[in-house]
Amino acid sequence: MKLSRAFWQTYKEVPADAEVPSHQLMMRAGLIHKSGAGLYNYLPFGLKSIQKVERIVREEMNRAGSQELLMTMVTPGELWKSSGRWDLMTEMLKFKDKRDSDVCLSPTNEEAIVDIFSKGVKSYKELPCNLYQVNTKFRDEIRPRFGLLRSREFIMKDAYTFHTDKACLDNIYDEMFKAYERILMRIGLEFVAVKADAGAMASSDSKTHEFQVIADTGEDDLILSESGYAANIEKAETKRSPLDWNKDQKEISSVDTPNMATIEDVCNFLKSPQHHSLKSLVYKGVSGDEETFVLAMLLGDDELNELKLNSYLGTDHILAATDNELKELQLEKGFIGPYGLKKELKVVFDGEVNLDASYVTGANENDKHFEGFVPSRDTKDYEVCSLRTARVGDLDIESGKPVYMKKGIEAGHIFQLGDKYTKSMKVSVLDQNGKTIHPLMGCYGMGITRVVAASIEQNHDDKGIVWPVAIAPADVHFVVIAKSDETKEIAEKTYSELLNSGIDIVYDDRKAGPGFKFKDADLLGLPFQLVLGERDFKEDGLLKINRRVDGATLKVKPEEVATKLSELLKTQLALEDNTVTDKPSDPFGGA
Repeated sequence: MKLSRAFWQTYKEVPADAEVPSHQLMMRAGLIHKSGAGLYNYLPFGLKSIQKVERIVREEMNRAGSQELLMTMVTPGELWKSSGRWDLMTEMLKFKDKRDSDVCLSPTNEEAIVDIFSKGVKSYKELPCNLYQVNTKFRDEIRPRFGLLRSREFIMKDAYTFHTDKACLDNIYDEMFKAYERILMRIGLEFVAVKADAGAMASSDSKTHEFQVIADTGEDDLILSESGYAANIEKAETKRSPLDWNKDQKEISSVDTPNMATIEDVCNFLKSPQHHSLKSLVYKGVSGDEETFVLAMLLGDDELNELKLNSYLGTDHILAATDNELKELQLEKGFIGPYGLKKELKVVFDGEVNLDASYVTGANENDKHFEGFVPSRDTKDYEVCSLRTARVGDLDIESGKPVYMKKGIEAGHIFQLGDKYTKSMKVSVLDQNGKTIHPLMGCYGMGITRVVAASIEQNHDDKGIVWPVAIAPADVHFVVIAKSDETKEIAEKTYSELLNSGIDIVYDDRKAGPGFKFKDADLLGLPFQLVLGERDFKEDGLLKINRRVDGATLKVKPEEVATKLSELLKTQLALEDNTVTDKPSDPFGGA
C-alpha cells in the first residue's frame, strides 16, 4: 500500500474524551473514527488488525472442533421472553418493528442458539454440539468509555456447546479453555485465566473463567499468588494473615461514642485496632416481588463483597438498605450491631470473624457502642459464609502464600450454563434410555475488538503503538527519504520486490519531510521499519531495518531486503508466539 494513495490520516492532538492509551492511539493513528457515543467506524488499518484477530480465533475454534455459523444481529423479543430475560436485560436496545413485534439488537445469543439447536437436534446421538459465530453485538451502555475497550457496538466471537451430561460439558469446556489460551498466546499477550463470578449468565456454582490481559489501565482487579492461584477479586477466596484476637470474655457493656459513626473514629477513641471491631451492614435481597433483609457482619477493617452476599442469599440482586428502611427496622444508622435487635433480622458473619473473640460493635442506639460482644455467646441465631473482599496482604487459602494484585482487561469469558436456557425455553432431547432431558450448555465469549485494544494497552510506548507481528495492520513500514530520480527508482523496485515476496508493506511515498514520516511510522507501530535514506545509501549502498519493539537495527543490501525481512518476520512471530516452545535466536542479538 502506497500512502500517497491510502485513506489514512494521523493526528497530533489527543481527543478530549480519550482516557486510556489504546483509545488515544487508535484515534491518533487513524485506526478508528468515532461516529457517536460508544460507536466507532473501523478504518482500513484498524480493520486489518481486527481481521487478523478473527483469523486466529477461527483457526483455534476450528481446531477445537467448533463449527461456524452466523446468527442475525436483530432477534425477536419472543425468544427473550421465553427465557425470562426480556425484562431483565437492561443494556439491550429494544424496539418495535413495523408489524408491532418486539425485537432487539442482540447483546448475546443464548436464546437464538437454543432456538436454532431445538430445530435440528432431537437425540443424544447428535451431541455434543459445538457452534460459534463472529458477529457484531450491541449493548446500550449508559456511559461507554475507553474506546473499543467499552464501546456499545463491538465485534465478538461467541460459541455455545450442548451436552447430555456434566462429564461431557467438563471435557469440552477444558478444550475450549485451551483454545482461548492458544489464541492469546499466539498473539503474544501477557494474560492470566482467573476464576470469576458466574453472574446472571449462569448459576453460582458453575465453572467459569475470565481471560484477563494484564494492563495497568484494566478495570478488573485480579488476586494472584506465586502458587498459581488466580481469581477476579469478585470471586477471590483468601484468608487473612494471622491476627491477634481480643480474648477478654468480660460481659458486654455500653460505652458512649458521641458523634462517632465510623469504625475509624470509634476505634481511635477506644484505642482499639479496627479488627477488634465489627462492621455491620444492612442489605435487602430482592427476588421477584420478595424482599429479605440481612445484617452482614465483617471485621472492622474488611470490605463487603456484594457479589458474595448476593450469591449466598440466592437472590436476583441486593441493595443497601435505605435510611427509611433502617428506621422501619428500628436500627440507628452509624450505630448498628447484632446485639439487642428490636426486629427479627437474618444475621450473617463473615468466615474470617473469630466467633469466640470479643469485639466493639454498634449498640443500636444513637452515640453508643458495645464493648465485649462475643458472637458465639451473645448471638442466638446466625449464619457464617465468606463475605469479605480479598486484598493485598491476604494469604492464598491452599498454599498460604501472600497474594498480590494486578489490573486486567477481560478479553474472554467462558461459562458453564447448565440447563438454564434449555429448561426455560422447553428444549429437550432423548437420552440413551429414551428419556427426555434438557441438554446442558456452555457459553464461550471473546471480544475481538477488545483484544485489539487490549493488545495496544499492553504494547505501546511514548511514540505510539508497538504491534505484535500476529495482528499488526501490515508487516513493514517503508520510509523513503529521496530527492533524486535514481533513489526513487530504487525505492519503487524494492517496493515491488517486497510485494511479490508476500510481505504486507506500507510504502510512505508521500511528499513530506523525514521527521513527519518517522513520527507517523512510530505512531502506527508496524513491527519493522525499512528505511531508504538517499544520503546514507549513497555512502554505503545499504538500507536500514529497524525493529519497532526495541529500536534494534541492522543494514542490508537492496537485493537481500525481501529475503531478510521475510526471515525477520518469521523469527519475530516465533519469538512473540508463546505456543512456540523452541524459540529461535534473536537476529538482532537480543535476549
